[in-house]
Amino acid sequence: MNILWDFDGTLINTYPAYTAIVQRVLGNEVDKEEIYNQLKISYPHTIEFYGLTEKQVQEIDLLKADMKPADVIPFAGVEEVLRFAKKNVIMTHKDRKGVEDILGFHRLDHYFADMVTIDDGYPRKPHTAAYEYLHTKHKIDLAIGDRALDLIPAKKIGIQTCSFQNKGAEADYHLNAYSDFFKLFK
Repeated sequence: MNILWDFDGTLINTYPAYTAIVQRVLGNEVDKEEIYNQLKISYPHTIEFYGLTEKQVQEIDLLKADMKPADVIPFAGVEEVLRFAKKNVIMTHKDRKGVEDILGFHRLDHYFADMVTIDDGYPRKPHTAAYEYLHTKHKIDLAIGDRALDLIPAKKIGIQTCSFQNKGAEADYHLNAYSDFFKLFK
């Protein structure tokens, strides 16, 4: 099975760190759970939802740039799924160096045959261009993501989809934990 992965919130549990950063900029009176829920929709949505100023966005970007790979962790059981797959690829809006640093730190980099990052110039999700490129090159069987935004492009081009920790996203399959992956796929 060839799997296309989203990165943030799917492979690596980055949202707690991102939530803390946004709360630091907005102030502790803003509810962490609400920030988390807005980030799960998308970062641009979060900016609009809170009416963040350009200065606040720049501050968030600086704090994110200071994050260390040790500040985020892979989801439990994800390595077993990576090991199971014949081929793994990533499509993310994160920068390539950030992805490579985190994967390398957690010793997951060798599981990936390819990746498309924001640095590659493809339009942002839910545009299908990056998915089409990866599917043409690697014959993707399944796309896994934590947001509808991650799954819409895959559905549009006929790839089966799996929503991770998001029952609200329309998908062919839903997983709450990677330990359940092998109940669905074997």
